[in-house]
Amino acid sequence: MFKIWPFLVRDPSIALIVEYKKVPGAKVGEMNMKLVILGAGGYGRTIKDIVEQEKEYTKTFILDDSFEEEKNRTSNFKNFIDSETDFYPAFGNNELRLRWIEKILSFNGRVTSIISSHAYISPTVQIGTGSSVLPNACVGTNTIIGSGVIVNMGALIDHDCLIDDGVHIAPGAIVKGQNHILRCEKVESGVVIERTNK
Repeated sequence: MFKIWPFLVRDPSIALIVEYKKVPGAKVGEMNMKLVILGAGGYGRTIKDIVEQEKEYTKTFILDDSFEEEKNRTSNFKNFIDSETDFYPAFGNNELRLRWIEKILSFNGRVTSIISSHAYISPTVQIGTGSSVLPNACVGTNTIIGSGVIVNMGALIDHDCLIDDGVHIAPGAIVKGQNHILRCEKVESGVVIERTNK
């Protein structure tokens, strides 16, 4: 049902490059993996929707400071840390997203990247911890994407680009080849970043 897009995930916390592949035909219940999403805003709900359609986790939880019960707030994330739980900080604020990645890792929690099976990602791409590539996005050959990056729906990143930590490529934005997008910048919808080396 789902396409398989093999690519590399670069995890700065361990300074290793490991191969990431979606498992074809994986079914809910084969692994008892849980996902805790931090943030219940529009981005957090989008991530929850994508994850539930991909069926890679048996349970999905959202923690947010707007919730009444203390146990459902972000400060309670430490109580969810175990060998069968991944975390994803789904905050639209780029700096806040990076701070949460560091915080989770400092408590030995595991931060995942969310990759839609409806995105195209070249096998030569490297993607850092806590990043997302959403449906209909395209990431071209030899591009490096840092940690905590959002490649939003329908965004296009061409070949040989360097996307620093915390960047947000908004829906429909285009980054042409051989560009460098600096830390925590946002490329707005409809914007085209022209090639710097022609």
